[in-house]
Amino acid sequence: MDAHRPAGNSPLSLRGLAGTLDLLPPSCGPVRLVAVDGHAGAGKSTLAARLAAEAGGAPVVHTDDLATHEEPFGWADRLVAEVVVPFQEGREARHRVYDWTARRFAGERAVPAAPVVLLEGVGSGQLALRPYLAVTLWLEVDPATARSRGIRRDGPALEHFWTGWSAAEDQHFAADPTRPFADLLVHQTEGGYRAAPGPYDHGG
Repeated sequence: MDAHRPAGNSPLSLRGLAGTLDLLPPSCGPVRLVAVDGHAGAGKSTLAARLAAEAGGAPVVHTDDLATHEEPFGWADRLVAEVVVPFQEGREARHRVYDWTARRFAGERAVPAAPVVLLEGVGSGQLALRPYLAVTLWLEVDPATARSRGIRRDGPALEHFWTGWSAAEDQHFAADPTRPFADLLVHQTEGGYRAAPGPYDHGG
């Protein structure tokens, strides 16, 4: 088996995928850090929540808690310092949580060094984080569909924010794409989620 992806070439259900995660080699101290990436509005938070439940209540780190208005994608160093380093040392992580209304960090969140921890958000599979990831999932929803879902979810009052965010997201993925490096592509179907092998073969 490729050490960086669950075994098998057949599509996996969410339950089947969850059952493979703790079989992967630890990637960050004792933790198997699993990236759930995709376009804003694609449904990553819902996917991560359901996968976490299937994985026995795995903790979820949301990159929206680490991003800011000024740094929508420049949070990797913050994540490494506040989450990755503690995990590498086998201890609980505590990261600051950004308040998008107050436009400042307010409070913090504890994340145990569990066997499986999900990292959910746009850019969670970026280059700077790949050395710490056990597997990268890409939620396969095209940008236009994802953005229309996001605007519908957040309402017209935030449409201006979405315009700026979308431009920043396009710029990020142009410079540092995740999908070509995804181990698994996750599709949402009428019967639920299905994960199929992604484009990344880890050189072999």
